[in-house]
Amino acid sequence: MSDGTPESTPLAATAAAGTGSATASAGADAGSHALSTYPEAPTARFWARLDGPFGVGFLLTLGGLAAVVLGLAISNLVTIIIYIAFALFAALGIDPILKRLERHNVARGWGVTIVFLTFTVAFVGILWLIIPTLVQQITQFVTDFPTTLANFQNSDFFHWLEGIFGTGLSGLLTEAETFLTNPSNIAKIGGGALQVGVSIATGISGLLIVVVLTLYFVVSLEPMKEALARFAPARNRPKVTAMTNEITDSVGDYLMGMVVLAFFNSLVAFTLHLVLGLPFPLLMGVLAFCITIIPLVGPVLYWITASVLAVFTSPIAALIFAICYLVYIQIEAYVITPKVMSKAIEIPGALVVIGALIGGTLLGLLGALVAVPVTASILLIIKQVLIPRQDAKV
Repeated sequence: MSDGTPESTPLAATAAAGTGSATASAGADAGSHALSTYPEAPTARFWARLDGPFGVGFLLTLGGLAAVVLGLAISNLVTIIIYIAFALFAALGIDPILKRLERHNVARGWGVTIVFLTFTVAFVGILWLIIPTLVQQITQFVTDFPTTLANFQNSDFFHWLEGIFGTGLSGLLTEAETFLTNPSNIAKIGGGALQVGVSIATGISGLLIVVVLTLYFVVSLEPMKEALARFAPARNRPKVTAMTNEITDSVGDYLMGMVVLAFFNSLVAFTLHLVLGLPFPLLMGVLAFCITIIPLVGPVLYWITASVLAVFTSPIAALIFAICYLVYIQIEAYVITPKVMSKAIEIPGALVVIGALIGGTLLGLLGALVAVPVTASILLIIKQVLIPRQDAKV
């Protein structure tokens, strides 16, 4: 202007500037128009909305009811799950024998037939030889229990214990004798004669189911492992197959090893009872097999149980038995077990005890048996999958 004041320049003073502004504005309009064709993202999650409390509560209630129904269904299927688990682990235990037969050019079908026929003949023969003697010894044990208890109360060892714990020990033993020699109490413990019969029938039917399932699992074990590997991505299937074979082979070797160790324990227990003149050697041998098949904890439990029962017959013989069996436990732990379990997965002793306790608490004998293989499998997966992934993160 003429007064020296600078004129204000419009924002689009030049043609170029105006063209740029128009282009930018057109681009922004086009972009907003293009974006407006898509639905806007929700600003809040469905579960955080409070404008439909009835619908949310209804869906939550349905979810809770579905979870309860699923839990009830699983609880009702516990027996069947236990049968399947027993059969699967039995199949894994038989699989190493079949592989040895296959290495000697025996077809798997013929191998299954040979193994099952051998086990059937051996099982029937053992029952034929053991059951009459076992029933006789159990009957004799129940009949002679009052006499054995009276002899124990007249022994010097009992008087020594009475001097430590007081005269109440004699009354406690008398009450125990009265309770155990009363047939009605035994019936109450077993739930009555009808309940005992139902339990025996259920056990026989369960055994037949486990045998049939084991037969099917043994025949179709390889296809089952192949089907399991197909759930993994194609690039990981070779590694998954190798890990599955390693786990199943190790579990099979472990189960066969536990049966061998339990057999050695029962043989040692039977021999010690026979040599020391302790009563019921065959019964104690069978009891040793049933208890020592529990890993790591079983031999100690049988050592305590058998030593306490032997005290009622002869304290000196009980002491000798306790020392001899304790020596055998050490030999088994440091000599026999490493050779028998050389092909199984090695796990720390503390994890064996923890796994056996947790498994026994949850599923009883089955849990105690399968806890160690399951723990070993988890350790193998951690070593071969989790740790390499963590090591790769530098």
